[in-house]
Amino acid sequence: MGLHNINVWMKKIKRGIIIILISLPTILVCLPILMLVTGSVMSNGELRQHLASVFTDGVKYISWKIIPDYPTFENYGKLLFMTPQFFVLFWNSVKMVGCILAGQIVIGVPAAWAFAVYQIKGSRALFALYIVLMLLPFQVTMLSGYLVLNRLQMLDTQWAVILPAIFSTLPIFITYGGFRSIPGQLFEAARIDGASEWKIFCKIGLPLGKSGLLSAFVLGFLEYWNMMEQPMAYLEDKSLWPLSLYLPEITWAQTGYAFAASIITLIPAVFVFVWGQDYLEQGIIFSGIKE
Repeated sequence: MGLHNINVWMKKIKRGIIIILISLPTILVCLPILMLVTGSVMSNGELRQHLASVFTDGVKYISWKIIPDYPTFENYGKLLFMTPQFFVLFWNSVKMVGCILAGQIVIGVPAAWAFAVYQIKGSRALFALYIVLMLLPFQVTMLSGYLVLNRLQMLDTQWAVILPAIFSTLPIFITYGGFRSIPGQLFEAARIDGASEWKIFCKIGLPLGKSGLLSAFVLGFLEYWNMMEQPMAYLEDKSLWPLSLYLPEITWAQTGYAFAASIITLIPAVFVFVWGQDYLEQGIIFSGIKE
């Protein structure tokens, strides 16, 4: 009986250690978000009290409170009702992200379907090249992209950001996995029944491969809603910048305002992630499917 109790206690201890090890990274990830939310509803005086060492030459650590002493929505009111440039950048982001995702659907989905369904000579080598291009960071292709866009006279226009992103290889790779998971016998049976290739794509491919498509949509939205390097490299006119580059000059008076701007910028990305979390997981599974 004593040995049994010891085993039970050992299991409880192991479970407690596992919970602590899992909870610690979660707390570290969520803590900055909690600080943003709290700071956005703090008054300027309270923020000055907690962040004094940041704006002075002091060497003391900053202090913080989970619940402000005097919560206020003044920062949100100033941002939403007294800052028109914030909305200009917000709609810039909506326009650019919307055009990019629509273009990726038009270009990337048919390309992924062709790679997944039609086995022609050289298709595997071309798809391998797509994967290599997907692995290249933006810094590697920035100079060549800049020269091409300059020759096309697209620099300092939003198309300089939109067009290269439309031809990104990542949505093709993710969507390819969704189409590749569909049994080929379904396509053969549809062809025997007299279905055209277009009908097979619309009636079989899109419904059964929508998980990969929606996963690419979620990943694309999260990437391009938060993009910073592309607009900084190709756009000089700040009125064309997306919302991800909006950050006021942080002073005593602007600290809470900057917290509120960060929260509002974060809301669409959180909403899309929560909505598409299941599809995102399925897309990751599809991307691991072997040939």
